[in-house]
Formats: sequence, structure tokens, C-alpha cells
Amino acid sequence: MSLQVPLLKLSHGRPRPLGPSRDSDGRWNFAVYAPEAEALTLWLFQPDTEEPIAELAFTGRTGDVWHLSVSGIEQGTLYALAAAGSHRPQDGHYFDAERLLIDPYCKQLNRPQRFQAHLYQQKSPLFISKGVLCDAPFDWQGVTKPQIPAEQTLIYEAHVKGLTMLHPEVPEELRGTYLGLCHPAIIAHLTKLGVTSIQLLPVASFMSEPRLEALKLTNYWGYNPVNFFAPDPRYQQRDAVQEFKTMVRTFHQHGIEVILDVVFNHSAEAGDDGPVLSFRGLANRQYYLFHNHADVTDYQSYCNFTGCGNTLNLAHAATQQLVMDALRYWLTEMQVDGFRFDLAVTLGREHKRFNPYAAFFQIIAQDPVISSAKLIAEPWDVGPFGYHLGQFPAHWAELNDKCRDSFRAFWRGNKGTLAEFTTRLLGSRDIFQKHRMPSSCSVNYLCYHDGYTLQDLVSYQQKHNWLNGEENRDGHGHNLSSNHGVEGPSRDPAVVAARYQHKRNLVATLLLSQGMIHWLGGDELSHSQRGNNNAYCQDNDISWLHWQLDSDQKDFLQFVQQMMALRKRFSCLQQLSLLDEHYQLHGDKHQVQWYLPSGELKQSHDWHDPERSCCLFSIQNTRSGETLLFVFNAAQQAQPIQLPAGDWCQLFDTAHNKGLLQAPNQLHGQYQQPAFSVSLWQLLSAE
Repeated sequence: MSLQVPLLKLSHGRPRPLGPSRDSDGRWNFAVYAPEAEALTLWLFQPDTEEPIAELAFTGRTGDVWHLSVSGIEQGTLYALAAAGSHRPQDGHYFDAERLLIDPYCKQLNRPQRFQAHLYQQKSPLFISKGVLCDAPFDWQGVTKPQIPAEQTLIYEAHVKGLTMLHPEVPEELRGTYLGLCHPAIIAHLTKLGVTSIQLLPVASFMSEPRLEALKLTNYWGYNPVNFFAPDPRYQQRDAVQEFKTMVRTFHQHGIEVILDVVFNHSAEAGDDGPVLSFRGLANRQYYLFHNHADVTDYQSYCNFTGCGNTLNLAHAATQQLVMDALRYWLTEMQVDGFRFDLAVTLGREHKRFNPYAAFFQIIAQDPVISSAKLIAEPWDVGPFGYHLGQFPAHWAELNDKCRDSFRAFWRGNKGTLAEFTTRLLGSRDIFQKHRMPSSCSVNYLCYHDGYTLQDLVSYQQKHNWLNGEENRDGHGHNLSSNHGVEGPSRDPAVVAARYQHKRNLVATLLLSQGMIHWLGGDELSHSQRGNNNAYCQDNDISWLHWQLDSDQKDFLQFVQQMMALRKRFSCLQQLSLLDEHYQLHGDKHQVQWYLPSGELKQSHDWHDPERSCCLFSIQNTRSGETLLFVFNAAQQAQPIQLPAGDWCQLFDTAHNKGLLQAPNQLHGQYQQPAFSVSLWQLLSAE
């Protein structure tokens, strides 16, 4: 069927910019990268019914880009593409003039993309979500980005839906939406907590895998993208773009940055048996990475360095441009502040091996917009030789899983962990070399969305992922957790007390450590996922945060708030710069001194005793003289501590008063550090 509407006027258009763009005279220009297509068609649809309005052939082509200009399109009109050509999967071609495709540069989708097998098999126009042609202005009201320095950054990881679905103060119609996320009740919680930045699980449009649809589950986390520009309509009330911008503006008004978790390593089109949605139908051989056999590319063997069926080819110029354009769009048009790159090693694979000097990293470094944003790498993927912690460029930060595991192992009571624990505590300088990069390159964390919550870390010995439909085979088995004698919830006062003590020790360790801090949203609320350490498909109250707290949970929330405030109070907790450190010459310099519990200075051989589970050290600001003393005791018995010479004020002890800050406890001489606890001291006067 061929449709034409006389009111529409066509011309060849121009090849730049890619995607839809509106000229000052109201004409819409469409430019699409499809180098091996034989013909390209633009389909227009009614906004509400998705009834076809017009089928328009692209008449312009410049090199690898097809282009068309159309006047007379009303605001809100929907569109999709269709590409004709050879359909030979063995040659990497999936062209099909009867199958509609999402424009890779589409900025807004009319509805969430779902996999409906019968519609897909029928090649129904109703299968594909349509792009929305709208360029409505937005008033940023003069609000600018907070520009939080890296060393002061305290990230709060959250899911747009999960954070608000059960919040009693967020109106029901706003729960689970962009507007609900910036509701005053949420802003108040984040502000009181003391975080500087909110990191959102993927908000770019995504689709649940067909396998999950068959199980009546959903890809709740969103790590299965269909488009890199359009905010997902799942979280909108009426208009995802306008409401996302409103959310960003509101956070910025309160001094909170917005960081997006972005997935540029694969797409929802999966492997060779996956659906044709967008990239595969336009430029499959260019956008994806394939295996070679006898130096011949096997276009039916997608590289699967992501575990999701395919791998985007970031070494190809077209894919690089797509990703760079998307990053720049989110930073400028949507005004976000930075990105956390999922499986970032994939982005640096050239000739299928990771290259720390890959073209992708170089063009980011040269881009004045993107290079100024916060860039956080997940420094691994699941492909061969996929672990590269500490090997990203110096202006990137990296998730430090060694920090996570060391903190967990030390407080679980694992022997022989003290030396590594202290290395991680002071910035992992064996990985992030002090003369080459700042300690803020290390993103320190206890828990992440993939894994146990903090409450489950101290409540479960084994993962409980049965509801995920994979017979508990999914999820990580090495959790370094402790259930304190009872698997799961317990009302035993001794067990409950031990679990909160364990959590306070972990929180104190994290917030006293050197590096950028990452906090899993909900851990401050003692949120449990019932032992599920891979709740990616649980769009229900397993994942949604619960806001009704008992007295113990309220005390723990207060402890977290006070610890975050304490971190901001002392500059040496945010940026430790030693006297011999040359990466940064300006600013305060610090002296670190290590002690034995007896008060003697620690010697090199003392680090090799596997039975030692207590450490003391001081950090002195060489300019102001301000000195803090840190005491960590992971032993199961109290440890007599000889305080260094001088009068000391105890700021907190995780074993006393539920860890909450109290009236200053001034001491001179000895202190009995309780078993399994942390204390922090400030020097009042030196002798």
C-alpha cells in the first residue's frame, strides 16, 4: 500500500545532522545512515491511533546517508523507517521493505517497545514503537549544572520506578515516573542524606527480552536498549522528554547532579536469532562486531562480549558517531551531568582486544563537551581478557570491585586481609597510581544494583534467585556475605544487633575511604530483596523501596546521614594528597602514620601477620595541623588501644550508641576498642 498526502511537500533534504531535525521554516529533515540499503522509506502515522498517514520514499542520498525533507508535518506526528535491499543473513543483510524500524537517532518514542511475537512474525506496523516528531521548547529557568568536584562526589544509585513506587508522600499518579523522582519528598530525602549526585539505572528506551516476556517477567533494570536518545516512555505521564528535563532541572535547582547509566555495548536485537528492530535492519554489518573464520567475516556469528547476544562495534566510525552524538545530546539538550558506562571494556575493544588508547577514548578526550562530564567506567566485560581495572584514561573514574570485596572480606572476619584492606581504604594506589591519577578515579562501593543489598549482605549466606526463572543459577555466587547464624529475616535481638553492627562497620569504612563514593539507593532504608542478588527481572516490591521504617531502621538511617555529613566535614576524607604525591601540587598536603595497638609505629614485617585484624593510622594536615585517628578492629574480642600522644576527642564508635554521634568523649592514653567495631578520633591538642 502506498499512501501520499497532498499537503506534504518533499525535497531531497540534507545529510546532516543525522536523525530528524526541524528547520526554522518548519520543514522536517530526515537523515539516516544505511550504506548498503537499496531504498529507504519514511512512514508517517497519526499520534493517537498509529494509523498510517503517508509512505514517502527518500530521494536524496549523499555517500552512506539517505536524506529527505518534508514540510506540512504537524507537531506530534509519528514516524518509522523501512529499508529495502538484500535479505541475506549469511552476508549480514537483513533488509526488508515490509518491516518497520526505529530510527537510531529518534529522540522520543510514543510508547514502550515490547516484544509481541505474533505482531513481529506478521511484520505488523503495530509491533514497532514510533518516533514522535515534536520540537517543543523547554524553559530551563536559568538553572545551571552543579559542577560537583570529583573528590566531593557522593553518588546515589536509583531506579526511576523503584525509588518512588511505594513512597507514601508521592502522589499515586506520579509514582514510578520522572516527575515522581523529583517530588519534594524525594528531594528532601536525598538532601538530608547528603548525596551530591543521583545515578539512574538506564532510562534510554529499552525492550524486555522475548524469554522474559514468555516467563511473564520483565527487564526491570533496562539494560537492553532499542534506542540511545529517547528517554523511555515507561516513566512518563504524558511526555517523556519534557518530564525528563523537568526532573533534571529540579535536581539541579537543589544542587544535585544527574548521572545516567548508559548501555553502548549491545542492543536488544540480540544474536542472529534476535528481532530486527533498528540497527540490524539499517546497517547490521557496520553497527555490530562479528567473528572471523579463516580471515573471513562470519556475519551469522555475532561477537558476544556482553553476554547479551551481540556487541556493538565501537571501532567503526558510524557507531562511534552514533554514541558520541547520543552522549552530547544528553549533556546539552537534556542537561545531564555525566555517565556510568556499562561494560565499558567493550567500548575500548579494537580488533576485539581492549586498547586503553582506543579511538573511542581519544575522541572523548578531545570533545570539549563530553570530556568535561563525569565519566565512570565499569572496567570489565564478559569477553576474553575482559578485566581492566585501573587501565582507563586518567580523567575517567572506575568502579573498584576490589575495594568492595576487600571491605566485605575484612568485616566478615577473613584472615590475612588487613594489608589489602588498608590499601583499598587509602585509595587503591597500587591500581590508581598516585603520580598518574587522583584517588577519586576509584569509585568505592559496598553494594550495587547487581548483587546483594547491604541488608541482604548481612542476612543471607546463599543467593535466593528462584523467582528469576533460572533455577537459581543466575547471579554471582561469591558474595562475601554473612547471615550471622540465621538465613534470612530474624527477630532474635542478638542476630539483629550483630547485623546492624556489621552494616555500620561497612558504612563507616566506605565513607572514611579515599575515592569517589557510590551508594546503592535503599541501603540507608535497610532495603532487602529477600536474598535475590540479581533482581533484574523483578518489577515488584522485591525491587521497590519500602519507606515505612521501624526504630532500628530509623537509627541506621540517621547513622548513614551523620556519616555522610562527617565525610564532608573533613577535607582529608575527600582528597588525601601525600607529601610525595606529584599529581596535584596545590592544596593541602597530608602525612599518614601507621601504629600498632600498643602505640608503637608499625614496621614493614607487621603487615605480613595473617592473624592481625586491627589497624590504627592517623592523617595529619601538614598546613593546619588537623589530625584524625582511625581505628578498625575486626577481631571478635576487644582490643586495648594506646592512643598517640595528645588529647583526643572521639567522634563516633560503631559499637556504642548504635554508632550515632554523641557528646564528645575526650581521652588521653588508653582506649578499649570494642570487638568488631570502628572508631574515629580528632586531635584536640598535641603534647
